[in-house]
Amino acid sequence: MFEKFMATAVLPAADLERAKRWWHDVLDRDPVEVDAESGNVFYDVGGTVVLVYLTSFAGTAKNTALNLLTDDIDRDVAALRARGIAFHEYDFPGLKTVDGIAELGEERAAWFSDSEDNIIALGQPSPEMVARVMGGAPAAG
Repeated sequence: MFEKFMATAVLPAADLERAKRWWHDVLDRDPVEVDAESGNVFYDVGGTVVLVYLTSFAGTAKNTALNLLTDDIDRDVAALRARGIAFHEYDFPGLKTVDGIAELGEERAAWFSDSEDNIIALGQPSPEMVARVMGGAPAAG
């Protein structure tokens, strides 16, 4: 069972051209494939395929739609801010952001929206997770 198996993330877009510009300008990603019939766009993000597809339901979910992991959240939050990204501020029981970043024990996280109002999380896992999954120690900071 599942000899050839993979997972993809799926993000809705109300405007595929706007979404493609955002992916290029903000995340430095160009499509690895565009479906000629549907116009669906596929991106490679750290070895995971992300499908961006046209739908009128884009931006209607109020939960995290995609989680990006980094070894240095401060570096990447600063880089995204330099590209015009505004980070969400949250203050819920058990979750409070300060200047856009939440401290979650050994993990840290920040949330922002893409051009289609999908919520994307940027997370910095524990040092052990960085070493195990990302193949190295976290960046010095």
